[in-house]
Amino acid sequence: MKREISGIGMTSQRTRARMIERLREQGIRDERVLAAMAVVPRHIFVEEALASRAYEDTALPLGFQQTISQPFIVARMIELLRGGRELGKTLEIGAGCGYQAAVLAQLAKEVYAVERIAQMLARARSNLRHLRLPNVRLKHADGNLGLAEAAPFDTIIVAAASARVPQALLDQLAAGGRMILPLGTAEQSLSLIERGQQGFSETRLEAVRFVPLVAGVE
Repeated sequence: MKREISGIGMTSQRTRARMIERLREQGIRDERVLAAMAVVPRHIFVEEALASRAYEDTALPLGFQQTISQPFIVARMIELLRGGRELGKTLEIGAGCGYQAAVLAQLAKEVYAVERIAQMLARARSNLRHLRLPNVRLKHADGNLGLAEAAPFDTIIVAAASARVPQALLDQLAAGGRMILPLGTAEQSLSLIERGQQGFSETRLEAVRFVPLVAGVE
């Protein structure tokens, strides 16, 4: 499902290639995830003043007290979700600038991305419009509530930290599905939730730092 994206300068291509090599060195092994990261121009999703830093392994500010996650975290979360399986119909909580949705679009049949901040969602729409990804749908909504109108989802990825897994997201996860999210407040860790025949199982993984999952819309 890889899509070629035109209009990319040679400088961006070189810096993106270095990013991919760094991700390999950091332990990312899923070549399909690496290919998806390679094809999406991360620099168009950040402020112009920060574009030269877009491929560094660091989170960058987006405004509205939001950040674009560092490349390793994006790759790591998606690699864990894949685990050798197809992503299928995917729900992203916290669309932000649209970058992660663009990466997911290379790997998933459908991507539904929700964002609670209307102005941030407008920015994501503008960013993604350049890439013409037919399988991405954006929605202004409270991520705590998921997106019941499009459920169930084979895959759910949450880009904000919660003290506990929102019940709505558990309810909207399909049988055999996987969800990954950061759990905790002062101390956070990635949690992989799997829905099997006997119910839900949870695997706690490495420590992370995300903005909090806030209720409501604005």
